[in-house]
Amino acid sequence: MGMNVGSGGDDDEVLVDINTTPLIDVMLVLLIMFIITIPVQTHAVKMNMPVPNNAPPPPKPPEIIRIDVDFDGTIGWNGQIVADRADLEARLQQVAAMPDQPEVHLRPNKLVTYRYVAMVMASAQRLGVTKIGLVGNEQFMN
Repeated sequence: MGMNVGSGGDDDEVLVDINTTPLIDVMLVLLIMFIITIPVQTHAVKMNMPVPNNAPPPPKPPEIIRIDVDFDGTIGWNGQIVADRADLEARLQQVAAMPDQPEVHLRPNKLVTYRYVAMVMASAQRLGVTKIGLVGNEQFMN
């Protein structure tokens, strides 16, 4: 009395594997649609080139005034020692009164306290000097 669970010998067995052919077909169609919809890449670099003008070059390079602030707060104006703050402000006022202001390059020493540098910048701003910049910042990198 035995029980026969499966089919007898030569019958085809039912496959339980998933059929991946339709999945591959769908993926190929999606890949082709994706490739078609990608815009064609241009290998050109768009540059905005300057328009040449026939204006003459500036007649002379800008004048540069160098203000040095030493480690003890001593202020130098183009290599000459400035006596006091009133003398510095008088010179800055002359610079501010010029129609074409020269560039003022402020070069502080690495060891100077900030209050001396801030005093020079505040005086220059208050008196109307517009072309001022700090020079020599590479010394503060280390």
